[in-house]
Amino acid sequence: MNLLEVKKRLEEIFNKEPMDGKKRNIVFWYDDEGEFAEDIEELKLDNAKIIKLADNNSFHIKYLLEKEDTESNYLLYSPSSKPMPRDNWLLDILKYSEEFSTDKATLIMRDFKVGDPSLRNVFKGYLKFFGNKERYRKFASYHIDKFTKEKVDIAVLSTLCRLSVADFEQVVKKILIEELEGENKYLEAIENFGNIDAFWDLVEKRYGYSFEERSLEKLTIMLLVTHLSYTLEEDMPTTWVEYVSPKRSDAIVFISNFMNHSADGKYYDLLADKAQETLNVKGYLDKWDIDKYIECDTLRAFDEAILDRIIGNLVEGVGEFDRYRKLINKRRTSHWFETYRNEYEALYFANELLEMEKRIGGVIKAETAHDLITAYTKEYYLMDYFYRKFYLHYDKVYDKDPFEKLADRIENTYTHWYLNELSIKWSAAVQEEMLEEYSLVGIKQQRDFYKDIVSPFTRNNERVFVIISDALRYEAAKELLNLINKDVRGMAEIGFMQGVIPSTTKYGMASLLPRKELVVNDKSDISIDSISTQGTANRGKIIANYSDNTQAISFSDMVDMRRADYKEAFEGKKLIYIYHDTIDAVGEVPQTEREVFDAVEKAFEDLVSLIKNLINHVSATNIIITADHGFIYRRSQLTEVDKISRFNAETIDAGRRYMLAEIDEDISDTLPISMKYLFGQETKLKAIVPKGMIRYKVQGAGANYVHGGASLQEIIVPVIRFKNIRKDEYKATKVEVKLTNISRKITNRITYLEFFQTEVVDEKKVPLKLKLYFVDKEGNRISNENIIIADSRSKNPENRTYREKFTLRDMAYDKNKEYYLILEDEDETVEKIYERIPFTIDLLFTDDFGL
Repeated sequence: MNLLEVKKRLEEIFNKEPMDGKKRNIVFWYDDEGEFAEDIEELKLDNAKIIKLADNNSFHIKYLLEKEDTESNYLLYSPSSKPMPRDNWLLDILKYSEEFSTDKATLIMRDFKVGDPSLRNVFKGYLKFFGNKERYRKFASYHIDKFTKEKVDIAVLSTLCRLSVADFEQVVKKILIEELEGENKYLEAIENFGNIDAFWDLVEKRYGYSFEERSLEKLTIMLLVTHLSYTLEEDMPTTWVEYVSPKRSDAIVFISNFMNHSADGKYYDLLADKAQETLNVKGYLDKWDIDKYIECDTLRAFDEAILDRIIGNLVEGVGEFDRYRKLINKRRTSHWFETYRNEYEALYFANELLEMEKRIGGVIKAETAHDLITAYTKEYYLMDYFYRKFYLHYDKVYDKDPFEKLADRIENTYTHWYLNELSIKWSAAVQEEMLEEYSLVGIKQQRDFYKDIVSPFTRNNERVFVIISDALRYEAAKELLNLINKDVRGMAEIGFMQGVIPSTTKYGMASLLPRKELVVNDKSDISIDSISTQGTANRGKIIANYSDNTQAISFSDMVDMRRADYKEAFEGKKLIYIYHDTIDAVGEVPQTEREVFDAVEKAFEDLVSLIKNLINHVSATNIIITADHGFIYRRSQLTEVDKISRFNAETIDAGRRYMLAEIDEDISDTLPISMKYLFGQETKLKAIVPKGMIRYKVQGAGANYVHGGASLQEIIVPVIRFKNIRKDEYKATKVEVKLTNISRKITNRITYLEFFQTEVVDEKKVPLKLKLYFVDKEGNRISNENIIIADSRSKNPENRTYREKFTLRDMAYDKNKEYYLILEDEDETVEKIYERIPFTIDLLFTDDFGL
């Protein structure tokens, strides 16, 4: 209790000059209800002594005042009402003294400068609340202006719920969250020190709760059903209708703010799940059209139903691929999307893969080697990409049962149609055109990598970094290209080379080095100019023979390097080869081959980070990213028909997808490719690779991830050329989004606003994700929240237009004040407020929804 006001008033009395011939001031304070009985112990007066009256000390006080101390000022405090004159032993002293009276409610009101006397009973009802210093200080910290009963009630409730601001929406949210714990300490505090009636009165006034039963469970259901009524286009079940609040707007805004709160959203999910069971939502969803609830995100059941419906249709071959794509993209802005991100992403890439199969028509149309390579690098590689991304997300799905049949269909489509069809066509082209002269005219060759791509830099005395990422296949490099252009200032372009066979690390790494002569001995050891190509140190020696100021280094040795280490390692170097091994290191191990698609994602992180470090630490300008080979991976287990036995011959090297031997006879189901293109015209070696996707039978696990053969996935080797250009136009920027409505005046509680993505997403224009909501001048939210993901690549303006629905809280709006539409960038690395647009609000209707 704050006694400053009491002390101030009493000292004013005691400091007055005694009148009527009195030598001192004596003041009696009869506290009828004993409100200050405890506080009086803390009261200290500068010019008076304090005595507490009791039933048995009147004679002592009388003797003290009239005999022992006739000079001092005295405050005589009694925690009881003033006695009748005939019972008052101190009546004679009282007659020549002064009386002081106050009550806590009045004192509290004075302390907070509350001038409205009608609020005395409000404060009087909270005397127990204000009897605690900590609660008193917390209430005071809210700095309430223009006190009303509602403001006092909300401040008391906010204090008891331990809120930093006085906000009834936060009070309700805190109490609902605490209810999940079983024992609701906030509700108990309100019952003990506040006013539970005030809480439920405010709940009715603000959110329209009018049920006779005071139930937090019913309140939760009412808020959720009301929010659901906002987006559900089906007729409400009769058992739900009674829960639709007449105060719809505030209920909608409450749930919107709750579900979208970064910290409290998880509690919302728990409350929503409990209510979902009570409402038996799943019992209705099977009867409803998916388009009637595509906007609904109040409960997770809608997402589960949408996922199940699309999965079922894809499995059954109902090929409305564009519709499914739109449905999935629509859900990206929903509350539950992050919960089901992997499910949606897996479904999205399954949809893309199956649509591509339909678009291709189930037939690989190209015939010649050149045509097949062109078709693969322009379009067919996407099947590998979609398959990889499907499994990347499918593996992270917690409950895989609903996806089981879809995964089977994806596996059958990719493995038994696409891989099989493409490999058969490609094997036929290889047999027809490439057995004797493997290198195709007009296609850049991996064996000429140094001569064609690296040496122009060294001849011009330009520094160049060459990053070789083991098993970075073409489709993955295409995704990496987009990541580089998005995250790094400069320009990256992609091309490809025809990789060597056998498509393994040993031969691929050797072919990327400069040389006069490349030799393989009878133990399959490869050397260039008499130097072994095995290991980073040897490769460094080889490139040092062909260029000045060179360096070869493993990425694993660079992981912990800092700026000074980069400078020390690369200062003055002109040609630097960096060897990165993340994908192959995982895929080659039987125990981890299943995780190879995760390894691809990790490789992306490594390589983008490496490029940034090279630019920032040593001002790298020219960077080339390539690979030694690609790979084939399928998830389903191989059967006997997928394997062939090795033939009896003296081989110098062999793997699951190749054998290297001197052999003349034809071996069924194999392609004997001459190695003259790599080892010279004198060699009689041939790489005997299985046709199609077949593997040689090899003991042990690890046949799903392979390379070494001649498939397009194995031998189309990417080449990304990156040039660091410091001009702003080479820095990726987000697309712009603009509000297109001309009027900045809102006249209805529900209003629609249109936004336009002004540019298409491309290699240097990246998507923008915005949160949109209205606030008042103080920054308090007054509407629901919407999300825009501006990621359209369409040149059609209609596809880049977003129409969003806003509901304003049920409150008084001043048409002469400004309110603000906030566009908030969700990217944590940038300024949060993307745009702040002033509006005036002049509602034509004051009731909910303009009805």
